[in-house]
Formats: sequence, structure tokens, C-alpha cells
Amino acid sequence: MIFNKLKQKFYLHRCRKVAKSCGDNFKVNGESYVTPNTSLGNNVNFNGMKIQGNGNVIIGDNFHSGIECMIITSIHNYDKGNAIPYDNTIISKDVVIEDNVWLGNRVTILPGVRIGEGAIIQAGSVVVKDVEKYAIAGGHPAKVFKHRDIDHYENLKKEGKFH
Repeated sequence: MIFNKLKQKFYLHRCRKVAKSCGDNFKVNGESYVTPNTSLGNNVNFNGMKIQGNGNVIIGDNFHSGIECMIITSIHNYDKGNAIPYDNTIISKDVVIEDNVWLGNRVTILPGVRIGEGAIIQAGSVVVKDVEKYAIAGGHPAKVFKHRDIDHYENLKKEGKFH
């Protein structure tokens, strides 16, 4: 128990120190890494998040991640490069996650993706393209299969009922 609390404090401290910016009420409950290009909103909760690459990552308010999630912002140049399977060129693209997004366990987000406000990404999903606001998506590649009840969502938001 004490060892876990120490690990949480270590990861929290390291993420705060490395991130470009970090809002209020940031929590880190599992092994987590960010880059200097990471901007975090208020009430962000990492339960195991690894952010890697040179692109910018912007995470909005009231974000929650499951365990073993990953955001990747850089890839190798495999298409127009001068070597196979890829050359030494690194291609970086930003990732934007809007407010009130929840990622289930082991979600991977690839470079250049935007996840809209209030979206939920099902555990084990690989997000390769944008996900619209209020959408619930899952799979590999992740596809929208449902939407939140928007009226209910907006009422909870208006009342300030955030977890």
C-alpha cells in the first residue's frame, strides 16, 4: 500500500515536471509518462498513460484513462523514404483530446487524431482517425457504434457534475 502511494507520487511529480502545462486536480494512479509537448487540462486522471513522440498532445478537462493507455505522436517514414522498411525521418502529428473524454483500458491513439468532447473509447481500441463529440467508439480500428444521450450529457455538464 505504501509502496503504491510512493509510486503514484513519483509518477505525478514526473508528469507535472515534464509536461508543458498541467491544470488543477491532476491525478496519476498508475505508471504514466508524458512529453514536454503535453498540455493537460483540469481534473485529468491517468491510470496508466504513456505519451510518446514529438507531436503536441492537448488533453482537455475531466479526462480519464484506463490502465496501459498510449498516445503516439510520431511515426517512421515508411512511404516515401529512402530505405525499407522505413528511413530515419520522423513524422510527427498532434493529438487533441477534448473535454470529458474517457479511454478504457489499453486504448492506443495514433498520430494526428482528434477525439471530440464527451467521447468514450472502448477498452482495447486503436484510434486511427478522428472521433466525433459524444461518440462511443471501439475496435481495431476504432469505429463509432453509438452516441451518448446528448440532452442528458448537456444537463450533467450544465450542473457541473464531473467525476
